[in-house]
Amino acid sequence: MKHYYHPMSRAVTTDWMLRELDAPHERCVVDYLAGDNAKPEYRAVNPMGKVPALVDGDTVVTETAAICAYLADKFIDKGLAPPLGSTARGQYYRYLFFSGTTLEPMFTVRHLGLTEYDARSVGWGDMPRCLATVESMTPARDWALGSQFTAADVVFGGTLDFAVQFGWLTDPSPKVAAYVQRIKARPAYRAAHDSSWH
Repeated sequence: MKHYYHPMSRAVTTDWMLRELDAPHERCVVDYLAGDNAKPEYRAVNPMGKVPALVDGDTVVTETAAICAYLADKFIDKGLAPPLGSTARGQYYRYLFFSGTTLEPMFTVRHLGLTEYDARSVGWGDMPRCLATVESMTPARDWALGSQFTAADVVFGGTLDFAVQFGWLTDPSPKVAAYVQRIKARPAYRAAHDSSWH
C-alpha cells in the first residue's frame, strides 16, 4: 500500500490509523507547498489534488473517513471495526461519517464567519444542533462504541481534537475535553502527531 501524506494535512489522521493497525505501507510525501499536489502524476491518483490518498494495488481510496473505514475492514482481525454484518455497524458508520458531512462543514462555516444561510437547505444544519449532537455522541468514558477503540474514534475523536486545537470548537464541555485527552494519550496518536509541526 502507498499512503500519500503531508504532515500539515488530514493525512495525519490516516497516518494515525495506519499506526494503530501497525499496517505495512509506503509513505509518499506530497509537498503541496511546493505544488506536488497539482502535478499530473498526483492528480491521476486524486483529481482533487488533496491528501490523504491510499493506493492498495488497483484500489484508490480518498477522503479520510473512507480510508480509515477501508483500512479497518482490510485488517478486520485487529478489531478497529465491528465485525462485518454486526448491527453495531450502524452506530460505527454514524461516527465515521458525521465528521465529514456535518462537523467539518459546520466548523468551516463558523470559521469563515458566515451567518446568513438557510440551515434547512444545507446538510449540516446550524451550530446549536451540531454542538448538541456532538455532546450526545461523545462517550462519557471509554470509546465511541464502548470498551473497544475503533476507527470511529480515529475519525470522530480526531475531528474533535482538530477542532479544539485550532479554535473551531471553543470552550468544549468537560465530557468532550476528557474524550479528546483519552484520544491524545494513545501511543499511535502521539507517534502520528509530531509536535514539531504544531
